Amino acid sequence: MSSYLGKIVVIAGTNASGKSSLAIDLAKKYGGEIVSADSRQVYRGFDLCSGKVTKEERDQIPHHLLDVCDIEEPYSVVDYQKAAYAAITQILQRGHVPFLVGGIGLYLSSVVRGYHFQKETIDFTYRNELEKKSVEELQDMLSAETKEFLGENNSDRNNKRRLIRLLEKARNGEKLTAQNCPRFKTLQLGVIWEKDILHRRIDERLKKRLNQGMIEEVRSYLLSGNPPEHLYRLGLEFRYISEYLDGKYSSFEEFYDNLSQAIKRFAKRQMTWFRRDATIRWLNMEQEYFDQACALIDRFLQNTACP
Repeated sequence: MSSYLGKIVVIAGTNASGKSSLAIDLAKKYGGEIVSADSRQVYRGFDLCSGKVTKEERDQIPHHLLDVCDIEEPYSVVDYQKAAYAAITQILQRGHVPFLVGGIGLYLSSVVRGYHFQKETIDFTYRNELEKKSVEELQDMLSAETKEFLGENNSDRNNKRRLIRLLEKARNGEKLTAQNCPRFKTLQLGVIWEKDILHRRIDERLKKRLNQGMIEEVRSYLLSGNPPEHLYRLGLEFRYISEYLDGKYSSFEEFYDNLSQAIKRFAKRQMTWFRRDATIRWLNMEQEYFDQACALIDRFLQNTACP
């Protein structure tokens, strides 16, 4: 007899891949609700900077784990996993299909693989010291034993949050790995494009959001007397716009080019994470991707056999 609490469908993809639109269309077809898996969309406001779906899209399908806390509040993957478990369970109790949608591999994996997190003890003085260091300095601080948990993956080795958390665990004497226990049976679908097409989509989306007022979101926050540190912590659009408003770039064009390249590098790191997971079924977005997804979901939902 299966120990799973229910079935969920994951839609994974990079920035500007179209995963959110696909998830909405699929949720409409299957009577689903969407659970966001995004480390920045949990914060209230900054709808353009974080790339949230529009109010009109939210009105079409219930969305969960958007706008759950203020930007000044710490929010970890542990917090996310707990909230995601609760949202998914409630969706299943309503007889609906949960669609877990996002591009943050760690957030998705925390639910799909059922990461077992130990109680997190944070020394904020030590964390602030680590935050000031570069990725290279953090790498140098890792012991040979700790480095083994990064493997050979450049995405992990260059992930500042991952490095800081490993250093904190090592300092506290915590175990670096733990037994995982997935709660839900999962079908993972991935959205993929050729690199040139994805880069064009990233640029089109970035220009659209800038025209809609993305810079004004950050300007308004800073003019209200809020410190930029929280924006820097969230990276990408938040950081680059803050730097632009602070005069770091000589022109809008220089700012745009730097941000565009940063988003593309981030998309590459997202794909590096996803490609490590052999269970993701990739949808060719240049073909009949919706029909591909439906065929896979139909078989998944109809299959009553234990995995």
